[in-house]
Amino acid sequence: MISLNTRLTIERLGKRGEGIAQGPGGLIFIPYALAHETIIAEADGSRGTLVEVLTPSPDRIDPFCRYFSRCGGCAVQTLSADSYARWKRDLVAKALQRAGLTIEVLDLVDAHGVGRRRATFHARYAHGRAKAGFTQARTHDIVEFEACPVLAPSMAMALPAARELAQALAASDKPLDILVTATASGLDVDLKGHGPVSEADTQNLVRIAQEHDLARLSNHGSILITCRAPVLAMGRAMVLPPPGAFLQATEAGEEVLASRVCAHAAGARHIADLFAGIGTFALRLAAFARVDAFDLEEAALLALAKAAHVPGLHEVTAARRDLFTRPLRPEEMERYDAVVFDPPRAGAAQQALALAASQVPVVVAVSCNAESFARDAAILCTGGYETSVVEPIDQFRHTPHVEIIGCFRRRSRKPRRNRRLLG
Repeated sequence: MISLNTRLTIERLGKRGEGIAQGPGGLIFIPYALAHETIIAEADGSRGTLVEVLTPSPDRIDPFCRYFSRCGGCAVQTLSADSYARWKRDLVAKALQRAGLTIEVLDLVDAHGVGRRRATFHARYAHGRAKAGFTQARTHDIVEFEACPVLAPSMAMALPAARELAQALAASDKPLDILVTATASGLDVDLKGHGPVSEADTQNLVRIAQEHDLARLSNHGSILITCRAPVLAMGRAMVLPPPGAFLQATEAGEEVLASRVCAHAAGARHIADLFAGIGTFALRLAAFARVDAFDLEEAALLALAKAAHVPGLHEVTAARRDLFTRPLRPEEMERYDAVVFDPPRAGAAQQALALAASQVPVVVAVSCNAESFARDAAILCTGGYETSVVEPIDQFRHTPHVEIIGCFRRRSRKPRRNRRLLG
């Protein structure tokens, strides 16, 4: 039931960046409202829409983007820098507390750098015209914009190229997702949503790619044209990623995470990199240790393995394995001095259980989700590991997303019988 012009007092900022208020029927979540503000909102059950700020927070600042609150890309732009950093740090601290862990959380590290080097634009069609941009907050409608201030300068021509590519496929009227990544040799674009393209459409798309000087253009991972190999520097290596491969959002974020991982693993001679992807960590760790990389994505592992043939790097092996259904077992990890563990957002509880039952001296845990990081950290600590601090890293500025890294060291050798934790 929609309630118009409800006066509310915001109690706190939630984990999605929304203001949270106590309404007559329970909690109401209002995007773009800040803690301790008095507002007027339109409420529909637990969801609210900000109508007016009556008493603004002393931490409220003006947004820097004119599309803020229309575009769904940024949740928080009106919170002052210090308060924003405290809020994001607290997302991690509270998740650890809920998991029953007492671990110090360091101050938030700003790893935005020059901006995000990848983005997914969405395209929809109206009367044969392509609309391309980001989706509007809480809807699938497209917000068209001139430029996005959180994107890196290397992404300046990404949206014009995405618009023209989308327009070339307008006859299908199929919604498109257009993943654009800025590489050392230009923009790498992968189209998703259209399905197979005709020969005529392929020729048209190739022409557009050449006109926009794209490094590579693919459709659902199938390469349509490579003008230049879209390579990425990772330590001493140059990686040619497969189309649509996972990559840290900012160069600064990747460098900060990789430097922390290498520092925590320093001294190890043989390392396992779990959920290794295209080698973000493995190729840097190989500067001082043998590395065994494991991942489910065969194309990513192939790119990693090819890039590892660089003079001065230690041996790197790449093995395809589904670590969710077949985690590395404790006995398989006996050879390693350290394990790097960087699962997707959902974490990997079964692999964490196997690590907890292992004798690996050092586990470096990386995550992009505070809740799953806290759960997996609790599993490790229950299994005999300990850590004194974790560090939050911000490469998705103005959003609730936060990277986390922690180094877990075994307190003492663990009796083998405890491996029954694995069931």
